[in-house]
Amino acid sequence: MKRTLYTEDHEAYRETVREFLAREVSPYKDQWDEDRWIPRELFKKAAEAGLYALQIPEEYGGSGVADYRYRLVVGEEVARANAISLTVTLGLQDDLFLAYLLGRADEEQKKRWLPGVASGDLIGALAMTEPGTGSDLQGMRTTAVRDGDHYVVNGQKTFISSGIMADLIVLAVRTTPEGGSNGFSLLMVEADSTPGFERGRKLDKIGLPAQDTAELYFTDARVPVANLLGEEGQGLKYLMSHLPRERLGVSNQSITTARATLDQTIAYLKDRTAFGKRLIDFQATRFALAEMETELDMAQAYVDAQVLAFNDGALTPVDAAKGKWYVSELMKRVVDRCLQLHGGYGFMREYAVGKAYVDTRIQTIYGGTTEIMKEIIGRDIAG
Repeated sequence: MKRTLYTEDHEAYRETVREFLAREVSPYKDQWDEDRWIPRELFKKAAEAGLYALQIPEEYGGSGVADYRYRLVVGEEVARANAISLTVTLGLQDDLFLAYLLGRADEEQKKRWLPGVASGDLIGALAMTEPGTGSDLQGMRTTAVRDGDHYVVNGQKTFISSGIMADLIVLAVRTTPEGGSNGFSLLMVEADSTPGFERGRKLDKIGLPAQDTAELYFTDARVPVANLLGEEGQGLKYLMSHLPRERLGVSNQSITTARATLDQTIAYLKDRTAFGKRLIDFQATRFALAEMETELDMAQAYVDAQVLAFNDGALTPVDAAKGKWYVSELMKRVVDRCLQLHGGYGFMREYAVGKAYVDTRIQTIYGGTTEIMKEIIGRDIAG
């Protein structure tokens, strides 16, 4: 169906994004995968071009544009450029890190950090997950004990996206062991000036090689009380309140990657022949394409509705969970089926579908697993 989500302004922005990707990303993305690293200078260029951090207010160096449709445009174009590691990293900045900084920082903190983020000089990360505690946020063990003008932090975080590169880390900690759900807080860790903070190894993942993921260690790390985000003891509430945007971000990544992969597969099938005719002319192939095209159109309508709901401040945690699990699982099925339609070539790294197969497998896991999403929805149904 014809989409009505975008205006002329969004389409003009799309051209800007495409030009940037053609100039600064497409010629180098394969080398970044080999290097297992995206150069920091790219983010400065991307910020200057307006590919992320648009929602930062003008007084802090941003554009003050909070319309999520621009995020979706970036997702679509980066997916078409087959730069999935970049998609994830930009999504981390906009949908996770900046959401907390903009939503929870006080005026002094915003003046201190937002200009550097807006210019691309400061890269952020969000540190929630710990060994043994993934989606179970209340199982966090990293502690922060008040000592004068500092918190003394001890613990470990893992699977932290951009943990190696990050200058600023939104850290979830337990400040009151006996406080239950009111015993957690958020601290901003300034990586280069925090004694007792250490980055661990860059994790060796099966996909997304250019997007760094790390372990982080805190051994009597001293974080100024002035770096507390929001109120002490409200960290879990803050984490829960920002999950809809995080999960919308995964829906964005999933639908754009699935659509790009299907479009690339259709082009491949029109070009390849077997038994004297194009692969796309076999009935079994056309039926498979018809099924995927229909499912993606239906899912796209839901994602578009989510985007508009988010813009209106009406996207609920349950609706975000529905999109997150369904669209990421659909993406997994579509990419797998597209690889099959490529035959042996689909298993080659030089083909985008093979890279998508491994790079996107994480999307049914991070941001809350499919099983956790279904539990959230099921609890809402049960009342």
